[in-house]
Amino acid sequence: MNFALTPELQQLQRTTRAFIRDVIIPMESDPRQDAHGPHESLRLDLVARAREAGLLTPHASVEMGGMGLSHIAKAVMFEEAGYSKLGPTALNIHAPDEGNIHLMDEVASAVQKERWLRPLVSGKTRSCFAMTEPSPGAGADPGMLATTATRDGKGYRINGTKWFITGADGASYVIVMARMEDGTATMFLADMNQPGITLERNMDAMDTCFTGGHGVLRFDNLYVPEEDILGEPGKGFRYAQVRLAPARLTHCMRWLGQARRAHDVAVAYASKRQAFGRPIAEHEGVGFMLADNDMDLQTSRLHIWHTAWLLDQGARCNFESSRAKVVCSEAQWRVVDRCVQILGGQGVTGEKEVMRIFTDMRAFRIYDGPSEVHRWSMARKIVHAATSDNQGGKSA
Repeated sequence: MNFALTPELQQLQRTTRAFIRDVIIPMESDPRQDAHGPHESLRLDLVARAREAGLLTPHASVEMGGMGLSHIAKAVMFEEAGYSKLGPTALNIHAPDEGNIHLMDEVASAVQKERWLRPLVSGKTRSCFAMTEPSPGAGADPGMLATTATRDGKGYRINGTKWFITGADGASYVIVMARMEDGTATMFLADMNQPGITLERNMDAMDTCFTGGHGVLRFDNLYVPEEDILGEPGKGFRYAQVRLAPARLTHCMRWLGQARRAHDVAVAYASKRQAFGRPIAEHEGVGFMLADNDMDLQTSRLHIWHTAWLLDQGARCNFESSRAKVVCSEAQWRVVDRCVQILGGQGVTGEKEVMRIFTDMRAFRIYDGPSEVHRWSMARKIVHAATSDNQGGKSA
């Protein structure tokens, strides 16, 4: 593996970095945003600017109107976009749309792609992904899925409650996971404006960077015709992995940009702020934290690039994406936490961007599976592989 960037990737990096610096960061103080993320009018303005710059929806297929980038190219571009809290929204690579675009590119029918995917790729619409449920339903354990899909003529009736559904408020359509009568899981596509779907409320969350916030959705006898099943019936859990393995990694890419932003702010501050007769960066207590930041940032980047390279080779990478998710979310969190400490009073107020990054970043260790679930999953696979190797040795 050669992780040196090609001239083409270097140019992509420079172009994206300049766009974020010159166009998007100046818009971070736009009043059209609140505790539940950027308002739709701001999102549309951001998307229009990215479209004009030729940087919109880089991960979607060229056929659907995207740039068709490789995973390595996405790693470069997504990190640069993540440097601003509005960057992923502008480039149309924010969650959950980024993961939904990847999933639908892979499994949606031609009709479904034209009806739902193409407008999403163009940035005209938003979507949401409804799998997580309140207790005793599915959370870290998708096998506890409680929302049901019952056969009704040529379609299905969906009943259940989902929560922490990112982007639900204002989404044009939803991908909803429901349990079939035979116990398998299926994904369904449904427009959000039809009877049977109720947005009960938006949940107050630590983060403020996702358009539409995080909502609670209730499905009451929602009718979905069988042609609106996404992919094949009964393959919902399999499709969830198709979506989640790359989505875990793209979270790592975007948040790496935010961690790098916090580090840059801390370096600039520590280089100028005086204490005991010299800049605080020259004191070992601060200097060592900056050095640790650099190591954690580079560790994150190498894990991202390695897993992206494997995905580009066609590997499934469920194990590797879990490993990257844990390593990156915890390393990047340490970076931002140190930056708050370095900035002192400036780090716990809105005087610096770092406070907002801190509150947004903490949730990253929960999104797409908490670290503990990924460690548990990895441990099972490690033990299974070791057991299989030992049995193979004995039989030989």
